[in-house]
Amino acid sequence: MSKIFQDHVFTSESVSEGHPDKICDQVSDAMLDACLKADPESRVACETTTTTNHVMKMGEITSNGFKKIDQEKLARDVVKNIGYDKEEYQFCYKTFDFDSKLHEQSPDIAQGVSEGEGLYEEQGAGDQGMMFGYASSATPALMPAPIYYSHKLMKTFSDLRKNNEIEYLRPDSKAQVSVRYENGDPQEVTSVVISHQTDDVPFEKIENDFIEVINNELKDTGLISKNTEYFINPTGKFIIGGPHGDAGLTGRKIIVDTYGGVASHGGGAFSGKDPSKVDRSAAYYSRYAAKNIVAAGLARRCEIQVAYAIGVAKPLSINVNTYNTGKISDINLQKILESQEIFDFRPAALIDDLNLKYPNGEWCYQDTASYGHFGRGIFPWEKTDKAQDLIDAASIYMN
Repeated sequence: MSKIFQDHVFTSESVSEGHPDKICDQVSDAMLDACLKADPESRVACETTTTTNHVMKMGEITSNGFKKIDQEKLARDVVKNIGYDKEEYQFCYKTFDFDSKLHEQSPDIAQGVSEGEGLYEEQGAGDQGMMFGYASSATPALMPAPIYYSHKLMKTFSDLRKNNEIEYLRPDSKAQVSVRYENGDPQEVTSVVISHQTDDVPFEKIENDFIEVINNELKDTGLISKNTEYFINPTGKFIIGGPHGDAGLTGRKIIVDTYGGVASHGGGAFSGKDPSKVDRSAAYYSRYAAKNIVAAGLARRCEIQVAYAIGVAKPLSINVNTYNTGKISDINLQKILESQEIFDFRPAALIDDLNLKYPNGEWCYQDTASYGHFGRGIFPWEKTDKAQDLIDAASIYMN
């Protein structure tokens, strides 16, 4: 029996946009957005690292617009918008040292991806590996409850900080939510942990303010109870934070970015990668397919794994697991996905289906780099527009 069906408590965490790793994710994705805006065929694999008052970019980029991009201004704008605007943080958008070691992509990698560009049968995957998509009926966004509510809390605290409603908040923070399950369904939030960087103010004020925010944000879930425990800045003080408190690096929050540990993960990070990298695009597409299966009522939970070989268009495998909640068998759902009639997992096809080269103005890749890549309706892979097609396709397998 799956771990998410047993009676148990499951915990997931989120981190704020001011967390050192998330700063790096946002800078990397801002670079990707700039490259795609200048040249939608850009090949981008951009990493960022940060420490005390220092930001450095590295990686590979091939783009007709690359030389026109002011990399330093891009990074400073991201850091400014996050809220690192005071020199006392020892990481400030005005004063940090900037360095870039970006160079062109390896021609060995580019060959397998680019030779068949635009041809569904020939454009190969940008890397080998396996990717996962997941959906659950546990929340309105069809996301697991612990990660969904952790993200909501972090976003709320960010809004309160930026609107100066809690004036002593600083940018770096984490949330952790533990949920008790019975028969696979969320019953109660057993604990909430908030570790938030602040100015030097009395702990009692921080604790009272934070508990009020938590209860206001989660009261409509019906999961807060008299037994819910609150752990606010458990060490007693969190003043030194951000890149001065801990170095940051792109791609180190892959569980925060996805499903909080409830679902499997193939190991590939997302930020700073253009959509030819299936680490990113196929994970988005797998979520798209899994969410539509759950939205169609064909399963209460669904995990999809897809695997690729570098330079090869057709997936090596597609696997479906509904944890015994499916209205038809997993193998029949797999057949529906493999038919390519509703979902087409070849790289060029899925990029076109989700319009991943041309964000439409409602979203950009930098938007994905904090508060989760999934469960937020602004992204095209969160649509449930293929649910009816799935219902129709599944009807032949119904008894």
